[in-house]
Amino acid sequence: MSGVNMLVALLLIGIMARSNLIATAACLLLIAKFTNLKFVFSLLERRGLEMGILFLMLSILVPLANGKITEQDIIYNLTSLPGILSIAGGALATCLNTQGLKLLKIDPEIVFGLVIGSILGIVFLHGVPVGPLMAAAVAALFTRGLRIFRR
Repeated sequence: MSGVNMLVALLLIGIMARSNLIATAACLLLIAKFTNLKFVFSLLERRGLEMGILFLMLSILVPLANGKITEQDIIYNLTSLPGILSIAGGALATCLNTQGLKLLKIDPEIVFGLVIGSILGIVFLHGVPVGPLMAAAVAALFTRGLRIFRR
């Protein structure tokens, strides 16, 4: 299946699953492909993940910037049990995401399966898609567990 066919399939899946992010991403890549804007692919390949994380971080920090979260709130939350657990969760998540990034670099075609899995999670488990990197991290964890189990 060519890249165009796969993008069209992702577009249709995104529409059927009511996932605006998947549909929009597929549309933008199809537009870039058909308008011969090849520099977009190299830009996204090099910096796309960083740009996505930047926008995610910006959206998370907006309550801090507009004063909805105070310094006292932060200190309390970092010294409470939930705050300490969130620090541990953040550290573990970044470690897992590193493994997911390695998996995506080694096996980039796995993205299609990650997207299908994310769509299934949205439709049947009422999940929220946080991106292929976290999905790849979980897949890397499963893969590592399978390797250990097979020994």
